[in-house]
Amino acid sequence: MIAIDIAALRGRVGQEVAVSDWMTISQAQIEQFADATGDHQWIHVDPVRALTQSPYKTTIAHGFLTLSLVSTLLRDAVELTGLRMAINYGLNRVRFASPVPSGSQIRGRFTLVSLDEVPDGVQATWQATVERRDSPKPCVIAEWLVRYYPR
Repeated sequence: MIAIDIAALRGRVGQEVAVSDWMTISQAQIEQFADATGDHQWIHVDPVRALTQSPYKTTIAHGFLTLSLVSTLLRDAVELTGLRMAINYGLNRVRFASPVPSGSQIRGRFTLVSLDEVPDGVQATWQATVERRDSPKPCVIAEWLVRYYPR
């Protein structure tokens, strides 16, 4: 993990700022997400059926589960210091480019696209790319907005 003071973040615009460690996506996580969202589609929660009917031969994580892990992946890769508060402000664009089979390992790559002034803080636009180990294609590509409020 690297530490970057929020005041120094402007100097990182246009750069890849962080790459997270690998994280394993378990079937238990997938099922907990299904329970939390009410999305119990068989391709996510029925390993027996997925073995015979899914092109992946196993269950896959919900795209929104993978997307929801973006903030955790960034937080585990970089510590932004000098902050009073950070707020997930939204997304401009999201693509679910490839599946995340149960048991896969993913990691996040984060490039700071822009940093704009907002009242009492700054708004970062991150290019967040979630990769799956041993896959040539990313799983999720998102333009993610985060507002940071310094101390």
